[in-house]
Parts: sequence; structure tokens; C-alpha cells
Amino acid sequence: MGTVVALTGQVGGAKLVDGFYHLRGKDLVAIVNTGDDYEHLTLRFSPDIDTVLYMLSGLGSDKAPWEPANESHALYGTLKQFGGPDRMSLGDRSLAAPLLRTAWLAEDRRLTAITLDFCKQLGIGARVLPMSDDPVRTYVLTADGEVSFQEYFTTLGCEPAVSGFKYAGAEDAMLTQEVSDALDSEDLEAVVICPANPYHTIRPILEVPNMRELMRKRRAPVIAVTPIVGGKALKGSAGKIMAELGHEASARRVALEYRTLIDGFVIDSEDADSAEYVRASGIEVLVANTVMRTPEDRTALARTVLAFAQTIRERRLQEV
Repeated sequence: MGTVVALTGQVGGAKLVDGFYHLRGKDLVAIVNTGDDYEHLTLRFSPDIDTVLYMLSGLGSDKAPWEPANESHALYGTLKQFGGPDRMSLGDRSLAAPLLRTAWLAEDRRLTAITLDFCKQLGIGARVLPMSDDPVRTYVLTADGEVSFQEYFTTLGCEPAVSGFKYAGAEDAMLTQEVSDALDSEDLEAVVICPANPYHTIRPILEVPNMRELMRKRRAPVIAVTPIVGGKALKGSAGKIMAELGHEASARRVALEYRTLIDGFVIDSEDADSAEYVRASGIEVLVANTVMRTPEDRTALARTVLAFAQTIRERRLQEV
């Protein structure tokens, strides 16, 4: 057994990371999307990072994993009384991480160092790493112009038709030493692209310069897990976005998005008839149950993905 590196974000991605954590513990590295980060009331919010932290620490709510369990909104109610924002509900406990993150960033601490400190304080043995310490922001292109992903998701309710994406700052961002070391680890077992929106969650990570190159040079298999089951996303707007971009909303379309990077692709049993199409693209395919309703489902899928990676690794050795 070696190190598992997961590219992740959103609830689905955090669930699979949690499954890997139960299997690998400290030998797990989660590289998390920060393209959806935003500033609100002068605070720095990193929703994907915090969702992973809540999931791995056990703090997350079962019904709303993006916030701590037993969340309250007393502060939000009082803010509205004083004329504050009325569109975004700010949970009281959810403000802890943004408050500390903002204060420590003001002291010139790196986002990576802050996130690793959160892991230590929460008793998380795995390494949770932002994709870069430099700011990258995802913008959604619509008929009315470009808007930040946060505005598209929260204020506009994902209603405008999407014509494309822009990843502002990505070209100037740098990989951290921690991310580079994880992908270049001698004991790297697998790199896994978790089930998440390919465009606003995984793509920003891949847009950081040298990320793709490091993944191509890796000695371990790269496996992607579909976020689309039966033609729709279980969470989020991936299916809608794919259709608006002129693509088929399907698992096989997701496989094509990653075609130049991955060795294997995991699709749900509901989409088993797409397997041969994906294989024809030169990608090995595994059909499995990818829907994670329980913690046991997360661990089972993680174990399946790692076994698939092992199969690909062994086949490579036989060919050599």
C-alpha cells in the first residue's frame, strides 16, 4: 500500500475522499479545488476545502455535509436586522474556519499551511491541500456576461445558460511544494479524480500550470470516477452545464473530458451500456456502484477504485 492522491471538491468528491481516508489514513493526500473560493463580508470562504475538513473530521452534518452538524443561524438573522445580506445564509459554526483563515492570511501565512493546521487541530491524519496558494477564481460565461461561480450558484440559482468558463489567475498560479511532492512520491499508489463537476471543480485544479504534466509523468495509474449517473448529476448542476455546452450529459462524455490524463474510468452500473464506448477511446473501464448513500458505500467505492488501479498497474508490469 502507498500514497493515494485525490483531486476533489463538492460533496461527492468529499465523500469518496472520506472512503479513502478510512482505508489509507495518513497516506491520503486530497488536492482540493479553490476556484470556487470567494470573499464575503471581508471573509475568505473556501467551500470545497471546508467540506472536506468537515467530512474527514466527523464535524459535518449528515444532511448538509458542507456545514457543521447542528448548525444555527442566529448571527445571520441579526445581520439582516442591521441591513446585512439577505441572500446568503451564514451559519454560525460555519464562520469559524473563514474567520481564522482570513486573519491568518492577513498575517501572510500560506493557505496550504493554514489548511494543514486545521487538519492538525481537527485530528485529521490525511493531508488536505489547496490546489495552489495563489488565488484562482472560476467565472461562468453566460449570455449576460461573466459572473463568478458563487454568484451563478447562490444569487442566480444556476439558472442562466452556460456558454463557457474562465479560470482567472490560473495562468499565474503556482503548484505548491506539497502538491508537487505528493504527485512525485516514490510510493504513489494511485491518483484519483473524484466524482465532481468537471468544469468548475476539477478543471480549475488541472489549469494550474504543471499540474497536467506532473500527472502525465506519474508512475501510478490515474483513475476518474463519474459524477454522472443515468444522465444526471446526483448533486449540483453538472448535467445542466454539459447540455448547455452542447455535450451529452453522460458518463461517457465525462470520460472524454479526462481522456488525455486517465488510465481508467469508473462508471455506475446504471450506465453499463456506455462501457464499450469508453473503452473504444483507449480507456480501461470498471462498472461499479458509484452512489454513496452511507459511509459504508464510500469505503466500498474507495476499495473498488484502488483495486481497479492495482489491476491496471499489474497489467502494465506484465506488458513490460
